Amino acid sequence: MDILKWKAGLGPRETPELPGAPNQAALWQRVTREHIAVPPARGWRAVWLGHAGFLLQGNAFSLLVDPVFSNFCGPLPLPLLRRQVPCPCTLKDLPPIDAVLLTHSHYDHLDLPTLRQLGLEVPLVVADGHAAWLRRKGFAHVTELPWFASAELAPGIRVTATPAQHFTARTIRDHNRGHWCGWLVEGAGVKLWHAGDSGLCDAFREIGERCGPIDFGMIPIGAYQPRRIMHPMHMNPGEAVAAFQQSQCRRAAAMHWGTFRLTDEPLGEPPLLLDMALREASLPADVFTSGKVGEVWEIQPPAWA
Repeated sequence: MDILKWKAGLGPRETPELPGAPNQAALWQRVTREHIAVPPARGWRAVWLGHAGFLLQGNAFSLLVDPVFSNFCGPLPLPLLRRQVPCPCTLKDLPPIDAVLLTHSHYDHLDLPTLRQLGLEVPLVVADGHAAWLRRKGFAHVTELPWFASAELAPGIRVTATPAQHFTARTIRDHNRGHWCGWLVEGAGVKLWHAGDSGLCDAFREIGERCGPIDFGMIPIGAYQPRRIMHPMHMNPGEAVAAFQQSQCRRAAAMHWGTFRLTDEPLGEPPLLLDMALREASLPADVFTSGKVGEVWEIQPPAWA
């Protein structure tokens, strides 16, 4: 009801934390087919596809996390749900995809048109409780994992579902019938972690203790206002920095901002607040960065791996 009242414009309105922040989408750069055609010979490559979507490549393996290539992130093509910045490549530009990781069922994370274009035979790995629904949609290879359970996707590639604080729903009648999660990807001497959607919670400290140190994190920084509603489910940039520290990430990329206009904060405010939060935490600006849509990060194994 709080969400419905907010969407209807009822209740108090919050002002931006930075009133002068630009209300502009994230910057964009093209990702060429040639750049992503082959996984790197050493380490991993992470490509931000916008919002929470990433292409991860390493150990002769290419996987997608929460890919959304549609122009809208909802059941109907409503103007408010329109993509504000294009994808950095097309589905046809992608290399052969070995698996897709899905954190939960919300439309801005689980996009059926994208998954169908990838093919009904593509292996899907999902949070606990969604496999039967996806099989009914025609997908042939679906694996679901509860928190801290693992699966080997290929020799030397292991994924583990990690806890988060969020919820799931696609209609008004299926609230929390499935779970939600983040994903730890391990292979070629590197640990990658996609946090999924989450409010700040004790789970991040547990992830750090059980899974850390993590070489590269993908952590949400947007969709946080109004705080009275979003605080339990979405972190603001200051909380994202706390999650970065608690989960024992060495480096991280910001996600879940600048692509879809989901909440009230200006689209360009999250990265500015992230820079401020890093300074307040006495952390270098380059350990947790907010790149362009299409940004590419190369992650090498630590020297002792």
